[in-house]
Amino acid sequence: MHIRQRLEQLERDKLSPYAALSAASAGRRRPERPCPVRTCYQRDRDRIIHLCRAFRRLAHKTQVFISPREDHLRTRLSHTLEVSQIARTIAKALRLNEDLTEAIALAHDVGHTPYGHSGEAALDEAYRRYDAEASFKHHEHSLRVVDELERDGAGLNLTAETREGIVLHSKGDADLAQVLAAKPQGTLEALVLCVSDRIAYLNHDLDDCLRAELVAPGDLPSDLMETLGRTHSARVATMVEDVINHSLDAPCLRMSEAVLQATDQLKRQMFEIVYWRSELREEREKVRGIIGALFDVYMSNDAALLEACGDVPDDAKARARLVCDYIAGMTDRFASQQYADYFLPSTFPC
Repeated sequence: MHIRQRLEQLERDKLSPYAALSAASAGRRRPERPCPVRTCYQRDRDRIIHLCRAFRRLAHKTQVFISPREDHLRTRLSHTLEVSQIARTIAKALRLNEDLTEAIALAHDVGHTPYGHSGEAALDEAYRRYDAEASFKHHEHSLRVVDELERDGAGLNLTAETREGIVLHSKGDADLAQVLAAKPQGTLEALVLCVSDRIAYLNHDLDDCLRAELVAPGDLPSDLMETLGRTHSARVATMVEDVINHSLDAPCLRMSEAVLQATDQLKRQMFEIVYWRSELREEREKVRGIIGALFDVYMSNDAALLEACGDVPDDAKARARLVCDYIAGMTDRFASQQYADYFLPSTFPC
């Protein structure tokens, strides 16, 4: 018996009846010989870490603050790692498949644009100008990255369950109460990732804003802090333990009414005092200008597109798709440098 088969048997013996079992996976888009050591979900996780260049680029993509000068503020990669840690903790406690949960977590944001959600909105707008039927959503693009773009177009050939979790993870700005009340889609591991993503970004974005002195401790309602906790670690622990304690041996995820309401209240507070504040709106307009201008360059300048992508499609929609893929893959600093190269005066002669 291979080590993988022993691990699969351990899953059958130890995991919850609601867990996704590796041996019962719906498989990959292209069939492959199973690994003798790793389960299919472990193999997914390893491919994301070792083979996915988009995963590595997350280290240089914005979370909230665009091109921050403070070295300790989160990037999209550190966000991903915090989501993974929270999701694995919940999955392990609920006896769900921790390997599947981790694979989804590590890949869930690989399709994110430069400049965070500001870049996502700007790229969606620019793309629609050239293809009215198109749109850009980071969770959909994350699936495109692992399916179509990585490894020079071969993709990572991940399992159906990991791919499904990637595309289902984004719930926009919906309250968590709505997410948990909805009919479950996909695996329970995918829902764990969705909830963990919300727990992670609410708490680390608040922590970053406190560090940057964009928010003061007194800006948040005292009753909210009393329920969730007055430190970053306390708030994360409150939310995670509440999910676990109310979801044990259940086919769904639940939270207590008090913590669920407080979590949604914190989300609304973060939108009001952080995400919608005037300083960040001004930065979003700058991002809109950069992304829009770069899109125009690559759509109109054959030499620029050929140098960037090695191809200049004749069809306008195919060209817009290629340009969208290219810009989405940029890091913040690369996008800024490209904009400077095309639109700012050079220091000629140097």
